[in-house]
Amino acid sequence: MKLPATLITLLLALLAATSSAQACTIIAAGKLATADGSVLVSQTDTGQDSRIYVAHGREYPEGELAPVYFGIQDATNALEDDGDVLGYIPQARRTYTYFHTAYSHINEHQLAIAESTTAQRPELVVTRDTGEQIMTIEQAMIFALQRHTRARAAAAFIGELMTTYGFLPSSGDGSEALVIGDPEEAWVFEVFGVGPGWTRDSGKPGAIWAAQRIPDDHAVMIPNYSIIEQIDPADTDRFMVSNNYRQEAIDRGWYDPASGKPFIWQEAYSELPGEWATGRFWLFHTRYAPSLKDWPDRTLDGDVYKTLNQYFQVVEPLSLYPFSIKPEQPFTVREIMAFQRSVFEGTIYDITAQPQWLVPGRDAEGKFDGSYVKSPLATPFPGSNLRELLKLTHRRPVARHRGHSGMIAQLRGWLPDAIGGVYWIFIDNPHVGPYVPMYAGNLSTHESYRIYDPEQYDERSARWAFDFVDNLARLEFQSAIEDIRATRDPFEQAIFDEQAAVEEEALVRYEKDPRAAREYLTGWSNGKMAQATELYVGLRNQLIVNYSNNRE
Repeated sequence: MKLPATLITLLLALLAATSSAQACTIIAAGKLATADGSVLVSQTDTGQDSRIYVAHGREYPEGELAPVYFGIQDATNALEDDGDVLGYIPQARRTYTYFHTAYSHINEHQLAIAESTTAQRPELVVTRDTGEQIMTIEQAMIFALQRHTRARAAAAFIGELMTTYGFLPSSGDGSEALVIGDPEEAWVFEVFGVGPGWTRDSGKPGAIWAAQRIPDDHAVMIPNYSIIEQIDPADTDRFMVSNNYRQEAIDRGWYDPASGKPFIWQEAYSELPGEWATGRFWLFHTRYAPSLKDWPDRTLDGDVYKTLNQYFQVVEPLSLYPFSIKPEQPFTVREIMAFQRSVFEGTIYDITAQPQWLVPGRDAEGKFDGSYVKSPLATPFPGSNLRELLKLTHRRPVARHRGHSGMIAQLRGWLPDAIGGVYWIFIDNPHVGPYVPMYAGNLSTHESYRIYDPEQYDERSARWAFDFVDNLARLEFQSAIEDIRATRDPFEQAIFDEQAAVEEEALVRYEKDPRAAREYLTGWSNGKMAQATELYVGLRNQLIVNYSNNRE
């Protein structure tokens, strides 16, 4: 079914009116905190360019230089155009194959990286025009994936890049946090700027950074806010730091060693947190470690007016939330999927629970029955115009209406890297769209996942297919989301049902010919990507029929 140009134009206008804010949530778990013994590293809501392609490793001559780009996230560039060249670093003699997107996540050796932009003091902000810093976090991630196979070495390497070439924010003016994982361990890496005026010949570090290892039986969540607290640089098994990790705070008057108070990294360099961060801190810790502490009360308990009452809320100190937790139940891929799809159901942060959505209940004859019920229009993703109209209190859920893409990297050391690393990808909004698995050894991605231009609708594009369904759902969200689940959930269930047999067959082939196994897995994954796109084009057509004004 080809769509008329007027309908496409209307949709583009609707998209242009939605928020463009980017806000990424990371969840990661060590191998003793997961049900299958894998290390799990995940991220929601990555940068604008959701196109994914395999960037194959290469060999380079001695003395070659690698360009440092600004514009890797820009979806309006051609597929392999990463924007402006800001400078160069020495090129590696050999690079590894990795999956390239706005924030590149995984390479052929099961090294995986997740990203979350964080808050930093305004004095630490720099732009392209106010300093010589050139290293964005997405460019550093690519360099690490091209050159490293293990998380510890990759974290140290990214720190070296930031120190030498200077950290340059690329997502607003924020600092950055990463989780870097391999099949054995995972590290949290955080970097802050050093402000305007830095030059490479100053001899000073171009960034402030620290990294902390996640205990194997623990999990972490990063909600666009620093989570590293106290640091022991002498404990090199657990920490890595830049030489200026504490001195910058002393020099700027943000920490006084004579005070007798411990140096808290999180407090020294971050701005005060907002509810956009503390809400997700609360959700993660109460869901996965409910017995750890007496957490604040944020559940609705049937009272929709609690969503409006700011006075009963406890404004907790951020120190309430530890760096990591030992989850009371082991993590699985599907549990992280569920968290990434969260819109704070049943809590004061649930936008659809605000009383502005209540409408008169009707009996079988359509007469008012004395009750008030949630409107079928109630959506967890109201645009700014609708929020203003209904006077809705804006909340930032984990799932985002304009989420671009996200992933879960499942890293398994007992299998060959080509099979052991599973790269579960969603595009656009995880609350609506499906996940599909790719493998670390895959040779390509399906065309539909490589096509996307935010300025031009394309029937072949997976992103446009999912985005169209996402926007149509707002016509009558409460009913449409059930139609979406009826399509999405069986598709995902079939993938999980097939996965063990597919991997068993791939392992048999790998023992005879690794290339044949990679081709087999590529064909299976690409088939799922094609199927997902086709399913959502069909779902789009059905939603148009189900919820157009012809039914009123």
